[in-house]
Amino acid sequence: MKNGRKGLNPYLDFFGVTLDELKDGYARFRMPVRPEYLQGAGAMQGGLIVALADEAIAHAMMTQLTPEEGLTTIELKSNFLAGVSEGELIAAATVFKKGQSLVIGDCLVTDQRERKICRVSATFLLLKKKQE
Repeated sequence: MKNGRKGLNPYLDFFGVTLDELKDGYARFRMPVRPEYLQGAGAMQGGLIVALADEAIAHAMMTQLTPEEGLTTIELKSNFLAGVSEGELIAAATVFKKGQSLVIGDCLVTDQRERKICRVSATFLLLKKKQE
């Protein structure tokens, strides 16, 4: 994914999401605001913005997993700060805390002018893969 390879995450490919940066406890993604993503009032549909943040947080968390660990989202909280109807969204996510069974992360979604669009906090369940 860091090398721009397509097909690893069909969801990201479908929505035109690209990885900007990935390092320990941090991920930054970009997503175009396309006309087909707008709701009836002409603003980007909020669920798509939250989904972008969820993916960014998950990828930030993945940088801190062992090979025996996996993740699944169990809680999301979003605060919509402004509407957006064109341009690009940038989702910058960080890991707040990794515990024994839960991981907490945060994401700020901005537009290309650095205007704050949405703030998302998430809790993920840390999954332990069974030993074979």
